[in-house]
Amino acid sequence: MNVLEFSGIIFAGSLLAGLLGALTGLGGGVVIIPLLVLLLKVDIHYAVGAALVSVIATSCGAAAAYLRDGFCNVRLGMFLEIATTLGALAGAALATHAPERTLAILFGAVLAVSAWSSWRSRPASSETAASDSLAARLRMNSCYPAPEGLRDYRVSHLPAGFAFMGLAGVISGLLGIGSGAFKVIALDRVMKLPFKVSTTTSNFMIGVTAAASAGVYLRRGYIDPGLVMPVMLGVLAGATLGARLLVQAPVAWLRKLFLAVLLLLAAQMIYHGITGRM
Repeated sequence: MNVLEFSGIIFAGSLLAGLLGALTGLGGGVVIIPLLVLLLKVDIHYAVGAALVSVIATSCGAAAAYLRDGFCNVRLGMFLEIATTLGALAGAALATHAPERTLAILFGAVLAVSAWSSWRSRPASSETAASDSLAARLRMNSCYPAPEGLRDYRVSHLPAGFAFMGLAGVISGLLGIGSGAFKVIALDRVMKLPFKVSTTTSNFMIGVTAAASAGVYLRRGYIDPGLVMPVMLGVLAGATLGARLLVQAPVAWLRKLFLAVLLLLAAQMIYHGITGRM
């Protein structure tokens, strides 16, 4: 395989990753890492470095559209980024010393747990859930556009969500996935936000979390410009397209897509990590 073919495959896969990342709030890294590691046999540390850059690109490509359309809760996202950034720095420092097989199995396990949690029954609607007193004082309750007009929602269990985001940051630094799956679950299930608000706020947050981790990988030489460039261009194009599609996409379809992607990639990464076929 020559350089042009290699870059073309990466670009096409990254385009799909950016599309899925924008629609589900996962950030694209969950598709990029298996593509690079399993199909193209790239060292997982370099794959994680490229994925972190792709996560930043996904966030930049999608967040602007979500902010314009009124879906993203910026005040809540900026507050939660305190926890995810600190966690991301810690996770990135640990990841550079971890073996490839360990990272692959951990990656798959994280996705499997995320899929299981997403499959469980939906918590109480955010329109009827009790507002967290801290969230109310910080003016984090907001509204989002719906077919019938603006719909109000309230943020619940803010301290628990903050702690969950710290764990999400560690996972982001370890695995380079932006921890979008955990962020969506924390926003959707713990803080009981509407699903579209959860995915859009997650997309807004993952870029900051990934940027914190990427600095550690860059310093250790795990970000290769020749690998990162087609990844970044493909993911940015896919994320921009996904942001346009999300506004009209049915929530039930988005949930099924979210679950299917997680299960497929979890099974692949755990299998290849256990068998050593990296």
